[in-house]
Amino acid sequence: MEQTITSEIKSIFEKQVKHQWVLKKTSAQERIDKLQQLSEALVKFTPEIIEAAICDYDRPASEEQGQIDAVIGVIKHTSENLAEWMKPEVLPSDEQSKVQIMYEARGVVCVMGTWNSPLSTCVHPLVEAFAAGNCVVIKPSEMTPNYSLIIQKIMKTVFDEQEVAVVLGDATVANELLEYPFNHFFFTGSPRVGKLVMAGAAKHLASITLELGGKSPVIIAPDADMQQAAQQLVFGKILMGGQLCICPDYLFVHEDDVPNFTANYEGVTKYMLYGEDGKIRESERTTIVNENHYNRLKGLFDDAIQKGAKVLCGGTFNDELRLIEPTVLGNVTDDMRITEEEVFGPITFIHTYKDVEEAIQYIQARPKPLALYIFSKDEQFQNTILNETSSGGVTINGIIMHNVHPGLPFGGVNNSGIGSFHGIHGFKALSHARSVYNIL
Repeated sequence: MEQTITSEIKSIFEKQVKHQWVLKKTSAQERIDKLQQLSEALVKFTPEIIEAAICDYDRPASEEQGQIDAVIGVIKHTSENLAEWMKPEVLPSDEQSKVQIMYEARGVVCVMGTWNSPLSTCVHPLVEAFAAGNCVVIKPSEMTPNYSLIIQKIMKTVFDEQEVAVVLGDATVANELLEYPFNHFFFTGSPRVGKLVMAGAAKHLASITLELGGKSPVIIAPDADMQQAAQQLVFGKILMGGQLCICPDYLFVHEDDVPNFTANYEGVTKYMLYGEDGKIRESERTTIVNENHYNRLKGLFDDAIQKGAKVLCGGTFNDELRLIEPTVLGNVTDDMRITEEEVFGPITFIHTYKDVEEAIQYIQARPKPLALYIFSKDEQFQNTILNETSSGGVTINGIIMHNVHPGLPFGGVNNSGIGSFHGIHGFKALSHARSVYNIL
């Protein structure tokens, strides 16, 4: 089996290396036509995508439909703008010269996606890579086997493997892909594995985009609407079971506001999740992806409790269904694992502060996060945090919206990622900006 996969990768890579020069010459319309076929395929296979999501992590159909609609929206936005993006940028020059920047395909791109959101980490990067004129090999996660198979099926209906191919397998397949001199590696996952991908790409002097994660903080100001903040944050912990790279990880709440905030958080949780019988509406929840991840989250919780943390709200675990009620911990100290590891689930914890500088200094002393959230109507408060911290992106008085707007670049900084994508930013990240100076 291992030899078969090796031969398959070798064959695909050689075909794409040869075909890259054909794809590089394609027009905007030719690329758009293919992307429209992909959009139609996503619509056609929607029932199978939803079924795969249910099989792999019991995701609600409505939540998965949102993922599908988002990628279809990406294709629409790309198709509407691609012709303009592909035009050379003409720079000011004298009468004896013409100066421009041409955006050309990098060549052959390897996309390595994750289990938590296969469409956004496999298909979304593909859209922008193909729009830039690249051949693409996709390696989905082995942790969601049914979903990986449907992605492979969809790609085969739209693309020839010399254009786009999907390779299935575990970490050994990912390691083997790193042995090939792709022109660009696009990886989504943890900082730990991101370092391995970066080291592998360095052997080929390949460019990279690393979409990583980390602990994304939330700062709630005294003037914030506590109910609004609670609604947004509970939603963030329900969405995909909190298994989202830009999910709020931990909270800073002014010491005087903790009772008010936690009461709102608990009330919102009951409203969003519980039926009249007092039981969680299980059909509206995404389960934790597997036993190992569930046990890791439970271990973070247990470790914190054993070391003195207190449950401020939530704390219910359903081992049979791998469901965890949105939970807030207090009295958390730096010797607890939960303060070091990315939670990646429906548990969070509160640090109290008297002055916002305490929160800022805490954030400054740690790796730069992928996302940062601020709840305040005070522009001076907002600007103080923006000016004194760094993160991949920021949403103010909400969550995840900086990941949704098509005009904003999405990516991390240092430990939370290298490079960005979405819209024109993805097109440029997956293109080479070629300088052309023409003496007339």
